[in-house]
Amino acid sequence: MTQPPHPQLGFAFLAELPTLDLAPPKRAARAPKAAAKPTTKTATATPAISASAPSALPPAQPATPATPALDAAAMAVALEAHPDYRVQRRLVPQLQWPGTAQGSITRILVLDTETTGLDQAREKIIELALLRVDVDTATGLPVGPVQVYDGLEDPGKPIPAEVVKITGITDADVRGQALDEARVAELLQGVDVVIAHNAGFDRPFVEGRLPAFAKVAWACSFADIDWKAQGRSSAKLESLAQALGLFYDAHRAEMDCHALLAVLAAPLPQGAGTALAHVLEAARKPSYRLSATNAPFDAKDVLKARGYRWNADQRVWATRLSDDAALHAEFDWLREQVYNHRHAAVQIEKLDALAKYSARTGVTVHQQL
Repeated sequence: MTQPPHPQLGFAFLAELPTLDLAPPKRAARAPKAAAKPTTKTATATPAISASAPSALPPAQPATPATPALDAAAMAVALEAHPDYRVQRRLVPQLQWPGTAQGSITRILVLDTETTGLDQAREKIIELALLRVDVDTATGLPVGPVQVYDGLEDPGKPIPAEVVKITGITDADVRGQALDEARVAELLQGVDVVIAHNAGFDRPFVEGRLPAFAKVAWACSFADIDWKAQGRSSAKLESLAQALGLFYDAHRAEMDCHALLAVLAAPLPQGAGTALAHVLEAARKPSYRLSATNAPFDAKDVLKARGYRWNADQRVWATRLSDDAALHAEFDWLREQVYNHRHAAVQIEKLDALAKYSARTGVTVHQQL
């Protein structure tokens, strides 16, 4: 009997299958030399470091009509039932999400790029991937079909060796290739929000190559969610996927997009709703870049500890705040901890979703503390 696919992670579990006896035997049997070791490409089990963990699984028995061999999925289910093991499954891209919208929809474009380097002014895109899907605003879940685009582009210069090592994309792969601008424009039409896992990196690159992306709201699944507060040890996409029991071949744009959509469709560990619902809510609100103008020199350590970063061009400590409440709380902190209740005026740059994570400036005002 097969259970219906999980509504968020997109894979089914098999029920009522034989399970493995994982209790350690009193005397471990030595496997015959000719017997092949059981392997699986779809599930990776990692034993927990524990004195009670079994040193090895019981040796596999040859398949006979009376004792059929367990398939990989059944072994994974058996291992999951044991407290000393965790199972990782290969992420399978989901191109059709179940259900229909219970309310209004938000149309999103999940985006990722691979580039020749980090400097947007000098480097070029070598791969662009897009997933277009509707999101039910009532549930925060994708619904319906996923439209996919993945294209390579010749950057007009050699791809650095370190980039080839990370992405596997070579000069031969991109030679003569160009992004399909008509297809990208088709997918962008009617989109409400573009989501990237590091929008501060991807957005300037994409807007520099395809200016139409400057006219669409953007959100960032890396910066718009406090993953540490959610109990995650890292905000890296691979780590977030692993926390859901998924692994995939990272650093290729399309697979990174599928992994991000799976992470966003899962419930947040702390709090109600999906990560996707949280990101879309953040996109509807402005954020702020607050600069501690003329802050005393001896306040640099406390500002740095608070999360402020030094802007060498403007020679000022600055931080990013997610909403009005955080902004006003920061005013109080600056007044007491940095300026010691002396007269001061700080600079605030208000950023809506059309300007967030871009190289463009928002609306700038000054606030007396």
